[in-house]
Amino acid sequence: MAVEQIANVDKIFFKGLFKNLFSDPIQLEFWDGEVEDFGNDKVKFKIKLNEPLSKADILKDPSLAFGEGYMTKKMDIDGSLEDMITSLYNTKESFLNSHDQLAKLGKFLSHNFKNSKEDVQYHYDIGNDFYRLWLDKTMTYSCAYFKSPEDTLEEAQKNKVEHILKKLALTGGETLLDIGCGWGELILTAARNYKVKASGITLSSEQFTKVNERIKAEKLEDLVDVQLIDYRELKDRKFDRVVSVGMVEHVGQDHLSEYFSVMNKLLIVGGVSLLHCITSIEEGSTNSWISKYIFPGGYIPAIKEIITSMADHGNYLLDVESLRRHYGRTLEHWARNFEKALPEISKTKDETFIRMWRLYLNSCAASFNCGNIDVHQFLFIKGVNNTLPWTRA
Repeated sequence: MAVEQIANVDKIFFKGLFKNLFSDPIQLEFWDGEVEDFGNDKVKFKIKLNEPLSKADILKDPSLAFGEGYMTKKMDIDGSLEDMITSLYNTKESFLNSHDQLAKLGKFLSHNFKNSKEDVQYHYDIGNDFYRLWLDKTMTYSCAYFKSPEDTLEEAQKNKVEHILKKLALTGGETLLDIGCGWGELILTAARNYKVKASGITLSSEQFTKVNERIKAEKLEDLVDVQLIDYRELKDRKFDRVVSVGMVEHVGQDHLSEYFSVMNKLLIVGGVSLLHCITSIEEGSTNSWISKYIFPGGYIPAIKEIITSMADHGNYLLDVESLRRHYGRTLEHWARNFEKALPEISKTKDETFIRMWRLYLNSCAASFNCGNIDVHQFLFIKGVNNTLPWTRA
């Protein structure tokens, strides 16, 4: 078959694929300059195929194929990347909405101590300097809590920490453990404002170093400590309160039950724990592009998996709250900050890395805003505790 004939066959394939793929009018430009419009209204964004993407790769795993196509500049987007992905999600026929076409990798990945540490370090040990460029001053890398749409990102992150600490109903002198403590904002705030003895653990050496610097700078050595350790390695220690923000997504589907078993051992009777994590509606659904390039070994648990595992280990569920819209707004802040920081980021990162992170931040914002994924706070107790406040307020 002649080259020109092959090119025409490829075009026919992509025209058929893109015809009903978006809820908004789009324009598709091919590698030879030919343009095709889809939709009757004004074009909202333009997709340019700089070269044909592999049809076999698309049919095998469209999320991975298109993600890699964007990363490697085989495909460009003219317009809002978040809006384009939102338009995909808003179409029922979209490959992003077909769970059968997304790779189910999470449940098969090993999460022993070594692999868990390697997975966390792959993402978080890119360097404190990198995250500092686009996170807020608190260096908080999780869903913020906006009391008002006008809140700055820093205000919203401080709101989130206070929201969690109030739910935990802390009393001075109590012990608090933060599993996956990040750069330490929660444990430092808990010690500073509530006078509790706060311990943090992380598998990221970069975070461990930064948290220790912050503890010393604030002269909180008597109240705060941090360890570079897996939560399963904590032995013979009991805490009044245990919190985990954005960490359980790293444990894997087969280890959810183990997580709650360990929580049960770490808590005193009547002890309170808050789990803040990304959730899905269906079990076993993992985006293969994110698993390969952003969070190796990651798994987003279904709400029913969390609640079942929690109950199986004798925990009493007290409160569940969705912060989905808050995470969408958080990611939009991060995406804007990332773009503003490009002059600095580009000094140490190449174009493929930049396009990868741009796609990650914008696709996640679209996912939360469309309701494809959610984020919940689960407040639970080991046994029964009748001394906690009557209301969330």
